[in-house]
Amino acid sequence: MATTGGTGSGGAVKSAMRTLDIIEYVVAHPTGVVAQEISQALSIPVSSLSYLLGTLVDRQYLVRAGRLYQPGSGLDRLRLAPQGLPLVERVRPLVRTLRMRLDETSSFFVQRDWQIEAIITETAEHTLRYSIAVGALTPMHCLAAGKAILATLSEDELAAYFAGTLRAQFSANTIIDESQLREELARAREQGFAVTRNEYTPGICGIGRVLRDAGQVVGSLAVAIPVVRCDANVEASAGETLKTIAESFSA
Repeated sequence: MATTGGTGSGGAVKSAMRTLDIIEYVVAHPTGVVAQEISQALSIPVSSLSYLLGTLVDRQYLVRAGRLYQPGSGLDRLRLAPQGLPLVERVRPLVRTLRMRLDETSSFFVQRDWQIEAIITETAEHTLRYSIAVGALTPMHCLAAGKAILATLSEDELAAYFAGTLRAQFSANTIIDESQLREELARAREQGFAVTRNEYTPGICGIGRVLRDAGQVVGSLAVAIPVVRCDANVEASAGETLKTIAESFSA
């Protein structure tokens, strides 16, 4: 029986060719086609086709209306220059790359007053993993993504932050003291990324780095790693990966 992929390059190429064939066939029939018609027209087994169609729908290259598959908005995005896309669409591939490289839950956050909001998140495939709800608001002091943004603020902005926040204690490790938090921010500036250890959720470490667009901070990328998998080497490796991905965006 044919498969959608394989361990060898031949299987991967066959899967890629089938994916392109599906897209081209659906685009040629914009009013919509059913899976059975695609299977027959392209000689793709239904078992393989269902996986490929599901992936294309998830990535918005196709949309499903009842039984019909039609071209999706993802195809329109491919024709746009990156600068013409909304920030969330430009950052989504970065989050996916981060998750794939580290296989840890990866997210993009933006600042909302003195909180951060999760805009994009991809959950790790490990059995032991951390999940983050899109739209969730969290105080800046207890997540690596928030600390990374705080570390970029001017002295006047930091003074306003410390004067205007209470900084709740979420765990025994949450850093709420101003002088200690300032030390953390200085360390984040020096190493290029911020770290939290058991500060918001016990058992979870976070590593975060700001993302800049045209020199301006637009948010921060972060990974959440269970402490059983997070040591100094893992933190350093994650920090380097974040640096590489963030710099590729602002290059």
